Amino acid sequence: MYNIPFSPPDMSEAEILEVSDTLYSGWITTGPKTKEFEKLISMCCQTDKSVCLNSATTCMELALRVLGVGPGDEVIVPAYTYTATASVVCHVGAIPVMVDSQTDNVEMDYDKLADTITERTKFVIAVDLGGVVCDYDKIFAAVERKKNLFKPANDIQKAYGRVVVMADAAHAFGAKWYGKMCGEIADITSFSFHAVKNLTTAEGGALTWRTVDGVDNEMLYKQYQLLSLHGQNKDALAKTKLGAWEYDIIAPYYKCNMTDIMAGIGLAQLKRYPEMLCRRRQIIERYNEELKDCHVKLLDHYGNDHSSSGHLYLVHMLDKDVEERNEVIKKMAERGIACNVHYKPLPMMTAYKNLGFDIADYPNAYNLYKNEVTLPLHTRLSDDEIEYVITNFVDIITK
Repeated sequence: MYNIPFSPPDMSEAEILEVSDTLYSGWITTGPKTKEFEKLISMCCQTDKSVCLNSATTCMELALRVLGVGPGDEVIVPAYTYTATASVVCHVGAIPVMVDSQTDNVEMDYDKLADTITERTKFVIAVDLGGVVCDYDKIFAAVERKKNLFKPANDIQKAYGRVVVMADAAHAFGAKWYGKMCGEIADITSFSFHAVKNLTTAEGGALTWRTVDGVDNEMLYKQYQLLSLHGQNKDALAKTKLGAWEYDIIAPYYKCNMTDIMAGIGLAQLKRYPEMLCRRRQIIERYNEELKDCHVKLLDHYGNDHSSSGHLYLVHMLDKDVEERNEVIKKMAERGIACNVHYKPLPMMTAYKNLGFDIADYPNAYNLYKNEVTLPLHTRLSDDEIEYVITNFVDIITK
């Protein structure tokens, strides 16, 4: 019997050499490797600027803070997502407003999105679940339709002139949509490089953003740097220049920078990433082939207009309920195969129940959750292990 973990990090000699080089360099915190990583992220996403921080959650929170979202403001998020999408809204003192999913799609209901926008709405955070980019045409259409309600609180918001669209693209680095890279589609995009992600820096994340008339990209970058380094107007690299010790604290901000050790891992991962994306596609296509005659609905990873990062393999078992789904996961575990669920909707979680959310108001999200199982999908899977996963899964769900 195999022992197949759900999502182990894919490390190689290349990552070890980059980290070793960082350690020997004497520069292990934010420095030259982090700056190089940021430049390469921008190149990959076709954006002018990127900033690397210690998590995707931090990236989203700082985006809200830099653009002036705070108490009394509303931010729209999907009910069918991980807590980070909504918790950052709470961190800045704003109000999360949840939208149900579509009846047969993991994306939020875009008609309900438009209806949810009010005079207090400042952001919409969409989720590129599993590595598949959302339909941003519909999201932008919704915010444009309600732009007459938008009340900017500062000059940056005024430059946008409407609700800002942020992508929680924690799963989607490297994905494409209508010829554009994830990172250049939404107004602002947050990526995760956590240990279980396709491209990892152990912990970490990156923020990219589109150029907007009236907003200086260099100013935005400096603001993110200030917020991530205690409000200090010089980073450690700048302070090492001879005689340049003096600095100022602009405001009592936060500490959430990326280190060069983390960036070194990311630099090695970037070089290997095209090959890793290719392998993920091979696995997905193999799973799809074997499941095509089963009574399931699968995430649409690839098409003429889009290409996923292939992060998660979601399977909705159409004839099963929660108890049956849990039994499938248990039986897979008994055969040495770790599976997962993406996601238990936020209104089912204690934190959001305490904020007044009720899953009864989000029936589509619940229906997506009740029969979903996520199969192992990672680049350390061998061909034999892939066959073992799919053979056992089909055997279990068809009995």
